[in-house]
Amino acid sequence: MTGPAIGLFGINMGVAGEPANMMRIAQEAEAAGYESVWTGEHIVLPDPQAPPSPAAPETTFVDTAVALSYLAGVTDTIKLGTGIIILPQRQPAVLAKSLASLDYVSDGRLMFGLGVGYLEPEMTACSTPMDRRGNRSDEYLAAMRQLWTEDATTFDGEFVNFSSVTANPKPPQRDIHTVVGGHSKRASRRAVGLAHGWYGFMRDPETTAADVAQLAEAADQVDRPDHLGKLEVSITPQKRLGPGDLEAYAELGVDRLILQPGYHRDLDTILAYIEEFAPAVR
Repeated sequence: MTGPAIGLFGINMGVAGEPANMMRIAQEAEAAGYESVWTGEHIVLPDPQAPPSPAAPETTFVDTAVALSYLAGVTDTIKLGTGIIILPQRQPAVLAKSLASLDYVSDGRLMFGLGVGYLEPEMTACSTPMDRRGNRSDEYLAAMRQLWTEDATTFDGEFVNFSSVTANPKPPQRDIHTVVGGHSKRASRRAVGLAHGWYGFMRDPETTAADVAQLAEAADQVDRPDHLGKLEVSITPQKRLGPGDLEAYAELGVDRLILQPGYHRDLDTILAYIEEFAPAVR
């Protein structure tokens, strides 16, 4: 059985967010055979930290496009994933330009992970209402895809409007590889209907099995465009991989495991983690 591809989460966070460390970690991951590195995103965090905020306010989160553009210039083949961009917090035409440019400078290595957000103080700071953020995200993605693939294009939506505009450069992928994050039924339907893949965060084999079943249910409810191909499943495991875990995830149909060494660890510990789980030597 061919196992899942192996990625690495948190390339822009905490200790890994320091520029020299970010470069070293990405280059070591590439040399070890990792398929991809992934950012995390929070534009702002509540101070003091309060649930459901996942990180302390002093935690470094280098801007996703800045971090991945930097890494594009110091790596050659490793894919560059956004895990995830909180789409309704972003102005869609500006984000479309940023991501197209990132795909352009990386020669088509971008994977665009997106979600709808859940942290109210952050949404408020970004002038984004919590209400209808899913509808807003779906429309933003549709508008961005038009800018990536068409010239002199017009979009007339509820949240986005433009008329006869062109954005260049176009991304080398044209339709950038898109992954929807989230564990809700709505997220599963969004992934099936709009994205190349789905991303589950902090999932063990048992919860992953439930996720895969929910995706199958969504596939019976939502038409999937042929151009998106087979739905790809990516998982960040809840715990450190143990004996038999790779096989367990593979049997569930997981295509990619995005491992998380932990943003609070020191550089040497992260590099040792990369070596331990290097797919080239497993």
